[in-house]
Amino acid sequence: MPKTGRLVAVTAMLLSAALPVMAHHAFSAEFDQAKPLKVQGTITKLEWVNPHAWLFVDAKGEDGNVVGWRFEMGAPNSLLRSGWSKNDIKPGTEVTVSGFQARGGGPVGNAYQVRLPDGRDLFAASAVRDAPGKQ
Repeated sequence: MPKTGRLVAVTAMLLSAALPVMAHHAFSAEFDQAKPLKVQGTITKLEWVNPHAWLFVDAKGEDGNVVGWRFEMGAPNSLLRSGWSKNDIKPGTEVTVSGFQARGGGPVGNAYQVRLPDGRDLFAASAVRDAPGKQ
């Protein structure tokens, strides 16, 4: 293989390895820290997926209709280290989610804390800086 061919192959491999890193986003690219929100509702699903777990919550909107919210959180491993357990977060559990609204609007947010019915607050391993109560 000529030197040019090898150089092209190595460059292509390096670029393809970097794609997952480039696909990850900064908090401020998708969420607005100037728009805090608090949503009270019922968990419908928790997806333990990388790079971010997603919490789905049904809450009553201002018009009384149910709104399906989805909240981005940290990686599953970060949630486990923060005290999360799959046994605590089951569909049907009533929670209060504190976070920040997505820049695009709609029922999407980035959670920084989830309050369980027993009063425990679970840190959502969010990337947001200076969230209330965040150490």
